[in-house]
Amino acid sequence: MPQIPSTTPLLLPPGALVLVTAVNGLIASHAADQLLAYGYSVRGTVRSVSKNAYLQKLFDTRHGPSKFELVEIPDVSVPGAWDRAVKGVAAVAHVVGSVDLQVQDPDAAAQAEIPWQISLLEACQREGTVESFVFTSSAWSAWTPDPSKKVTVTEDTWNEEAVALARNKDIPAEQKGMAGFMAMKTLIEQGVWDWVRRVNPSFTYNALLLDTVLGECLDPENQGIPSTAGMAQWVWENVHVDVLDMMQPQWHVDCKDAGKLYVALLATKPKIDRRRVFAFGERYSWFQVAEILGQMFPGHREQLAVLKDYGVDQTEVPNQLGLELLQRLGQEGRWRGLRESVKENAESWLKLEKSGVTDHKHSLIAN
Repeated sequence: MPQIPSTTPLLLPPGALVLVTAVNGLIASHAADQLLAYGYSVRGTVRSVSKNAYLQKLFDTRHGPSKFELVEIPDVSVPGAWDRAVKGVAAVAHVVGSVDLQVQDPDAAAQAEIPWQISLLEACQREGTVESFVFTSSAWSAWTPDPSKKVTVTEDTWNEEAVALARNKDIPAEQKGMAGFMAMKTLIEQGVWDWVRRVNPSFTYNALLLDTVLGECLDPENQGIPSTAGMAQWVWENVHVDVLDMMQPQWHVDCKDAGKLYVALLATKPKIDRRRVFAFGERYSWFQVAEILGQMFPGHREQLAVLKDYGVDQTEVPNQLGLELLQRLGQEGRWRGLRESVKENAESWLKLEKSGVTDHKHSLIAN
């Protein structure tokens, strides 16, 4: 079991209870796994306990019994939906959010989602036991990747370009690419920040901006290969090439690094508060992913997707704070690299193929 170095002061004592929302997803399952590994207890929310009972067995096996529990919230938009989940929790890793990549009206989508995002914050404020809160956002709330541009992104950068494009009724929807989704994520994060600034809650609040998450899936037979890790499987199986070719070079973060960032932000000192933390480990492109897979599995090279080479992202991003947070947990020197992530990603779907389970393949749904 890893341990937080003795030189790192703790905000949360060992064994403290942390709420992880949408715990069955790729990112949230790793947040829960890392919290448990570092000695915390986890309560995870899912829409259906019966459908996700495998998580209890998974985490009991990995970390011992009595440290993980599931709570069911079928509809997070119902008034009071979060009240039971936040009882007695010391911190919250909030991961649940819309994954509709085809959203056409980002303003309407954001207006529908922001109230139930805020309702969790309000429930935490009422409960009075919460010390720290991490809201999961997207790299795309800060900028639209474009390898032809040299830009510098800061914590104050917002993807107003995507918002303007998504709102422009003179441009056909098919020419807007992912602008609707990017705009929605931008507006939701901004809306939640508005509440934080207005109310000034007693707990620390930080937004974690995740770019493409790749790496190990903890339970492929039950989770499949979800979210952006599933897109790496698309490369392997030569499917959805048109979607992969829409994705411009940008940055990636490994699943394990992402999970550790929640631990560091929620549980360690000195406190980080009211910050946007960029989970950007290394530049990547799907073309690079295909190249790495071809090198690792030369016998499968001819079956891989043939993707466009758009070059390398040139964006400068403020990811030093994220690295410093990983170092608080004893990680030395660097983010986990793309090759490591792709290798572990591939091992997950190869394990799934060996098991003969084919459900959930090619799904982007993460929670």
